[in-house]
Amino acid sequence: MNKKMKPDEPTEEAIEFSVEKILDSRIVNGKVEYYLKWKGYTNEDNTWEPEENLDCPDLIQAFKESRKKKEGKDENSGRRSKLKDEEPKVVPAKRKSTTEKKVGFDRGLVPEEILGAAETHGKLMFLMKWKNAANADMVSAEQANVKCPQVVIRFYESRLTWQAPEPKSELKDE
Repeated sequence: MNKKMKPDEPTEEAIEFSVEKILDSRIVNGKVEYYLKWKGYTNEDNTWEPEENLDCPDLIQAFKESRKKKEGKDENSGRRSKLKDEEPKVVPAKRKSTTEKKVGFDRGLVPEEILGAAETHGKLMFLMKWKNAANADMVSAEQANVKCPQVVIRFYESRLTWQAPEPKSELKDE
């Protein structure tokens, strides 16, 4: 079954990213986030996403059950494990720090087009495709507006819908 994350873009052609696997979870500001491996992308493109942005309840359930089994093994082996009522700890991301791996505009690449948009932590983010690069990155709309305004304009223009004006009735001379 295909699992999807839907960007908050209200278009009929919204780009959907498929979740391949949930790797980890954490709680940030009281909200659960999952560390995701995206189908068709490398591990370098894994991201933390809030639970409310995800549409893959069976993957989430399988991840929780897998974690419970691991905790049960810890109890049986004599190691200290979490109590049932205890909240999970905030777990740091398992990806390279930003000083080791450059992302977004820090890669020094030329933006080609915006593939989609999503809201992350209350900020508008664009999935940016780069010229001569295989991987796309999430970049903030604020950065994109400053660094590549024409690409942003093309993105919005491609999503405009026009409504034809109602024909005006003919003016009658009295």
